[in-house]
Formats: sequence, structure tokens, C-alpha cells
Amino acid sequence: MGHDHSHANQKRDFNQAFAVGILLNISFITAEVIYGLSANSLALLADAGHNASDVLGLILAWGAAILAKKKSSERFTYGLQSSTIMAALTNAILLLVAVGGIGWEAIKRFGNAENQINSEIVIWVALGGIFVNGITALFFMKGSKKDLNIRGAFLHMVADALVSLGVVISGIVMMKTGWLMIDQIASLVIAAIIVISTWKLLSDSVKLSLHAVPEGIDYAKVKTYLANLENVKEVHDLHIWAMSTSEVALSTHLLMSCNPDKNFLTELEHELEHDFGIGHSTIQIETGDSSEQCSLVNRH
Repeated sequence: MGHDHSHANQKRDFNQAFAVGILLNISFITAEVIYGLSANSLALLADAGHNASDVLGLILAWGAAILAKKKSSERFTYGLQSSTIMAALTNAILLLVAVGGIGWEAIKRFGNAENQINSEIVIWVALGGIFVNGITALFFMKGSKKDLNIRGAFLHMVADALVSLGVVISGIVMMKTGWLMIDQIASLVIAAIIVISTWKLLSDSVKLSLHAVPEGIDYAKVKTYLANLENVKEVHDLHIWAMSTSEVALSTHLLMSCNPDKNFLTELEHELEHDFGIGHSTIQIETGDSSEQCSLVNRH
């Protein structure tokens, strides 16, 4: 019962984190758009566009986290866990589309001397961004250590806080030097940061969508571990893939010289989860005509 109570508390905490984070960021985006237009700052508007994409990303991550908890059915025999992978992929694509718009607008504004920018407004609004994104990031810090979907939300909020810091710096430079072109330059730097931070998310989510072995799991080591088990003669049809951004599955055939006892698979599944983080294993045993029984030797 204690475990269930802890799990319920964790679920409620994450729901609160998503809800508060989304509301804070929507409020801040509204302020950025209003004051960005008032101050004629592309850097603020670019940051607002980035934050809008991240809010959509938070909504997608939240929805995927809820769907991933749904029980399996006859139609979806693995449940809806892979929705977290789809959310990560969609989030990455949306961010890159936003980058294209930011970069295009910044390039168009180069050489336009008519733009007058209110540096003081830029600085104060961007300082608000550091606060809002920093607080939101703290909400997800704990969960980011165990779930890639949550980690994606956490890293985006940290990146947003750093981007807002960049906008503050550009505003100070404009105030001190009067060099207004720094606003466009800051916009392009923001776009570059988004591309860099998003590219790995895009790459990883595409790989997981194609059932690649998740990062952090060494296929060769898993195969060697299975092959070195006592009484295992051969390992074949070994597949390792992500069921979600936090759940990994494995299936394989083990050719053995004896019939494993009833505890063999239970103990092997436990070791695969303990040693490699593979929580869902499907193992088929092949023994030929052998009638001898054997058990898994616990090497811990």
C-alpha cells in the first residue's frame, strides 16, 4: 500500500508540475508578445515563439505521460506507451519549424534602420522569462532522472531560461551602445541554440520510432551476458527496443543444454532489469530433446 500511495503522490506531483508550468508559460508568452510588439523587439518575439512551441511540447508530454499509463487492450496490446515517443518527435519538428520563422524574420530585418527598440522593456520582460522558465524547470528536475519524456520538458525549460538570459544581455548591450542590430543577432543566436538543443531530441525520437536500441543500452553487452549464462549454448533473434521514453523491451531465443526450472525466467528477467534497465522481457527457451533441469546461477 505504501508503494501505491507513493506512486499516486508522484503522479499528482507531475500533473501539478505540468499544469502550473503550462499556465506560467502561457502568461509569460502573452506578456512577451504584447511587450515585444510595444518595444519592437524581434528577440522578444522570437523567444515568445520558442516558448509557445515549448508550451505545446509540455502539453504533448503531459498528454503522452497520461496515455502511457493506460492499460493494454486487444487492439493496443502494449497499451499506449509509445505515445511518449510520438510526443517527443512532434515536439522536435514543431521547434524546428519555429526556428525557420525566427531565422527568416531576423534576416529580413537586417539593414532596416527604421526599427527603434525599447531596450528597457526587453530587459525586464526577459528577466521575467528567466524566473518563469527557471521555476518550471525545478518542477521537472526530480522526474527528469528517470523518464526521458520528463527530461525533455526539463531540458527545454532550462534552455528557455538561458535564452532569456541572452535576451537580457542583448538588451543591456543595446542600452549601453545603441547598436540595435544586436536584437537581430540575438534572434539568430536563439535560433541556433534551439536547433542544437532540438537536434538530439529529433534524432533520438526518430531512432526510437524505428525501434532502435535505446541509448544507454549496449546491445553487444546484453548478448554477451545472455550467451555467458550457464547452460546457454546459443543466443539468437535478440531484439531490444523502446516501448516508451522510459520503458525498454527485449525478446530473444535461448538455445540451452537443459530445461530451466520454474524460477529461471523470473530470475533472468530480474537481472536484465537490474543490470541493463530492460523492464519487459520475452524469452523463448529451446532445448531440443534434453530432459535435464537447471536453474539460473545468481552471480550477484
